[in-house]
Amino acid sequence: METICLITGSSGLIGSESVSFFKDKFDKIIGIDNDMRAYFFGDEASTKWNAKRLENSIETFKQYEADIRKVEELEAIFKKYGDSIQLIIHTAAQPSHDWAAKEPFTDFTVNANGTLNMLEMTRQYCPKATFIFTSTNKVYGDTPNHLPLIEKEKRWEIDENHPYYKEGIDEQMSIDQTKHSLFGASKVAADVLVQEYGKYFEMNTGTFRGGCLTGPNHSGTQLHGFLSYLMKCAITGDKYTIFGYQGKQVRDNIHSWDLVNMFWHFHKNPKQGEVYNAGGGRYSNCSMAEAIEMCEEITGKKMNYEYSETNRIGDHIWWISDVSKFKKHYPDWNHTYNVKDILNQIFAAFSEREKS
Repeated sequence: METICLITGSSGLIGSESVSFFKDKFDKIIGIDNDMRAYFFGDEASTKWNAKRLENSIETFKQYEADIRKVEELEAIFKKYGDSIQLIIHTAAQPSHDWAAKEPFTDFTVNANGTLNMLEMTRQYCPKATFIFTSTNKVYGDTPNHLPLIEKEKRWEIDENHPYYKEGIDEQMSIDQTKHSLFGASKVAADVLVQEYGKYFEMNTGTFRGGCLTGPNHSGTQLHGFLSYLMKCAITGDKYTIFGYQGKQVRDNIHSWDLVNMFWHFHKNPKQGEVYNAGGGRYSNCSMAEAIEMCEEITGKKMNYEYSETNRIGDHIWWISDVSKFKKHYPDWNHTYNVKDILNQIFAAFSEREKS
């Protein structure tokens, strides 16, 4: 029997990285992507260039322009391939907490209903498959902002005596009684559904709560794709806006390859309804101010940016993911790329794209 890996959001950052990563590990890669990123963020964020790149370079890849909100469109695909589908990587989403407030119905139906549709199709047609969901650290809402944070010259940092100082924030942080943003709320619904299908129906499901996911194939925009959009502005000279916290807010950044490698380790020994924080951790993180300095160093140009005192609603001041639980379960996995590696790759990819 042929083996199939099915990937939603297959032209996006994590989806396309998954297509490339798994192309030699399965007989076929089936993608689902209808370029809603262009609807969310405009033509500059379209992923069509990435879909074309994948289709031209990977013979075993086939993409369907299905809408995950429409069960009948998904069912046609699941019926066709059935239990040949052994791994499902569900990355399709509305990914911005700013955008979600503009169209709550769209945000929720894509993120929550779309995930329910994917889970139910999996249960009906390939229940033994591994189901991997890209959740978000926004499920913790703004609770991290109540940690004992200390302002330093170029970044916020957590008090050295706090348990989170060494490794970062773990999965025990409550997702309750906090301001999530509507995006965070729709992802919470999806996150809990994936856990429930694992525990209730005894399906192999893994929920990965990402920090900043990044890499050279990101179609970054102002509302989503921090490092990618920052480097884009550094190259083009377009004005970048820093929103609040003196530009010292800290994010961990995980390269898309490192995240997809987590998926591979999980698939080889899956668990039922498990949850992991997935980010760059202490290995790969930076503040906004530090990232701007790195972009200027890489491009050799001063950045054109302005500062707004108004921070984004529910935005984290300091976030570093504790990935030690995943490392304990899968000790052969480790980070490969840090922030500087990632920015250099994004710079090279943008420069290459400009030539073509």
